[in-house]
Parts: sequence; C-alpha cells; structure tokens
Amino acid sequence: MASITAVTYLVRDYDEAIAWFVHKLGFNLVEDTALGCGKCWVTVEPNGGGSRLLLARAEGAEQLASIGKAAGGRVAFFLQTDDFGTDHAAMQERGVKFREAPRHEAYGTVAVFEDLYGNGWDLVEVRRQ
Repeated sequence: MASITAVTYLVRDYDEAIAWFVHKLGFNLVEDTALGCGKCWVTVEPNGGGSRLLLARAEGAEQLASIGKAAGGRVAFFLQTDDFGTDHAAMQERGVKFREAPRHEAYGTVAVFEDLYGNGWDLVEVRRQ
C-alpha cells in the first residue's frame, strides 16, 4: 500500500523555516542535507509523527509569488492534537498567530492559525466517539 510521506512546502529561506517549525510548532528536524548549488533536502515532522514537510526554497518569480498561498487562501494544513488546550496555549506563548478563538464543531475543537508565511492551518482535536 502506498502512503504520502511528505508534502512540498515552499520557503524563502531554509534557516528561517526550520527555526519557525522547530521553535514555534515544536516540530522535529528530521533531515537537513546539503545537495550542492545552495539546495538542501530538509524535512520536518510534528513531534507526534505523521507526514513530513519537505522545505523547498523557492526559485524564480513564480515560486516566490506562491509562498504563503498553499491552498489559495483556504486552510492548507491540519495539525491534529490530543490536548487542544495545552497545545493552543503553548503555541500562543511561543508567538503563533491565531486567526480566531477556539471553537467547537461537530468533529471536535479547532482554531485556525497562520504559519510564518501566512498559510492557514487548523489546530484540531478530533472528538472521540
């Protein structure tokens, strides 16, 4: 069976993106390998595992213009937690910008936050059945 192991995430700069994901979201830096010509293979993943983000430095005007527009203004990424209250408070303390207050939906508790480039993310704790 095939699985999605990583998703490309466009960045302006490897170091600023690594710092944001590691220090603001608590992600793990999985790999940071120089490939030559200024390119690197950089992957990060949530502390609890799951799919990785491949941090890809944008090249050229079209890619640079696409930074922060991963889903055309919609929420692009979903970060699931088992403890919404603790993770939400910790993220706020580390300076993560939330677009809204937490809300309760049929599927669970959620709040939209922005990453360093303005992409929308859901922090979500799925309601247990």
